[in-house]
Amino acid sequence: MEKAVVDAIIREKFVALAPVMDERTRRLWAATEANALGHSGQTLVARATGMSRSTLPLGLREWARDAAPAWAPGQRVRRRGAGRKALTERDPTLVAALETLVEPTSRGDPQSPLRWTWMSGRQLATALRRQGHPVERQTVAHLLAALGYSLQAHRQTKAGAAHPDRNAPFAYINTRVRAFQKRG
Repeated sequence: MEKAVVDAIIREKFVALAPVMDERTRRLWAATEANALGHSGQTLVARATGMSRSTLPLGLREWARDAAPAWAPGQRVRRRGAGRKALTERDPTLVAALETLVEPTSRGDPQSPLRWTWMSGRQLATALRRQGHPVERQTVAHLLAALGYSLQAHRQTKAGAAHPDRNAPFAYINTRVRAFQKRG
């Protein structure tokens, strides 16, 4: 059979099954396909599915070890501790660097439940990347939320002096939030 046809068949099977397979069953399925194809089967399956070429021998070893694996849903798919570590774990200075960037632009009482910054997630992510922290805007948004911040647009509607009692609405909102929080 021609390689292009085999690629198309494997890809079609993989696309049909991928939504219902977890990482381990994906690996075992790919290994059995490669085994059935014989010589160069691993290369064909890796190319058709986009899986790493090194994943298939691992799947073949698992299949050979388990013969016909008796695996039940709920059983661990990865070894304990496997998977990507959290960015804050790999870069322990990230949160401190973010707080340093946000603090001058933050608004609200630091003791208050209402804290916000007008800098966008993109601006903060760009500034952090310049400092050597590999971070994206979505991660910055998650970190800010964990720190109790919300993003607010900086908007000045009127030019000129500030209203004499400019703080009153913020104090009112803060009082209301604290009251709601006390009530649960």
